[in-house]
Amino acid sequence: AGRQGDAGSSRFYLSLDDPLLRIFAGERLRSIMEKLKMPEGEAIEHPLVTRSLESAQRKVEARNFDIRKQLLEYDDVSNDQRKVIYQQRNELLESEDISETTTAMRHSVIADIFQTYVPPESVEEQWDMSGLEQALASELQIAAPATQWIKDEPAISADEILARITQEADAAYLAKTELVGAETFHQFERNVMLQSLDSHWREHLAALDHLRQGIHLRGYAQKNPKQEYKREAFELFESLLDQVRKEVTRIVFTVQIRSPEDVEETAPHADVQNVQYQHAGYDEALGDGIGDTPQQQPADAGPKVGRNDPCPCGSGKKYKQCHGKLS
Repeated sequence: AGRQGDAGSSRFYLSLDDPLLRIFAGERLRSIMEKLKMPEGEAIEHPLVTRSLESAQRKVEARNFDIRKQLLEYDDVSNDQRKVIYQQRNELLESEDISETTTAMRHSVIADIFQTYVPPESVEEQWDMSGLEQALASELQIAAPATQWIKDEPAISADEILARITQEADAAYLAKTELVGAETFHQFERNVMLQSLDSHWREHLAALDHLRQGIHLRGYAQKNPKQEYKREAFELFESLLDQVRKEVTRIVFTVQIRSPEDVEETAPHADVQNVQYQHAGYDEALGDGIGDTPQQQPADAGPKVGRNDPCPCGSGKKYKQCHGKLS
C-alpha cells in the first residue's frame, strides 16, 4: 500500500455499450472489435480505444460548453432588462419628488389615447371626438369638451386640442396635489409606481421563461432562435413599461381624495348607535299565550326498584331476572 502523497496511478474500465462510446465512437470501434474477433468480456488495452475515448470526451465537453454559452446568451437578455428596471427602482427609492417622472408618463398616456381617436396626419372627418371624450372620462376621469371646442373654433388643429387636454389633466393633477399636500401626494405616487413596477416585472420574468421554453421551435421556420428571443423579449419589455405607465397614470387620476369635512359628514353619528327596535304589539302578542294552557307535569315513576328486590309484576322473581333483565 502506498503512502499518502506518493505518486500513483488509476485504471478504469469502460464498456462499448456505455452512452459515451455508443453515441460518439460506438459503431466504428465496435466494427473493429468484431473484425479482430475479440472475446466478449476481455479488457481491451489498445491505443485506438484510448484515442476514441479522448475524442468522445472532447466532443462531450464541447457540447456542454455550447450549452452553457447559449444559456448565458439568453440570460444576458434578461440581465440587461433587469439592470434597467433596478436602476429605475433605485431612483424611485432615492428621490423624494417624482412629479417630473409622473408628468412625463401622464403626457405620454394622454398622447397615446389622443392618437387612437385622432390619427396622425388625418382630416377632421376622421376624428372621433365623442370616443375621445368617453375614453378620457372613463380611464382618467378628465372632462375635456373637445366637441365643443371644435364647434366654437372650427379652425382649431389637432395639436391645439391635445395641448388643451394636457392642460386640463395638469390642472386636475395640481388640484389633487393641493388637496392633500405635495409631500403626501408624492409619497403616494412613489408607492403606487413601486408596486406597479414590481408586479409587472414578476409577470415579465414568467413570460420570458415561457418564451425560452419554446423558442427553439423557431428553428423549424429557418429562423435564428436567439435572434427571435431577443426581438420578442424586447417587445415584451416595451409592453411592460407601457403597462406601468398606463397603470400609474390611471391610479393617480382615479384615486378619490376626501377632505376631513367629507369624512365627518359620512361618518356614522354616535346618537344612532345601540338602538333597539321593538314591534308595537310585541308585549301583547307575547302575553296572549301565557297561562292559557297548563303545563304538562311529568308522570310519577313511583319508588325506585332495586335489582335484587321482588319484581313489581308479581311473578315472584327478582327484578334483575324479570323486567329488569339486561337484553
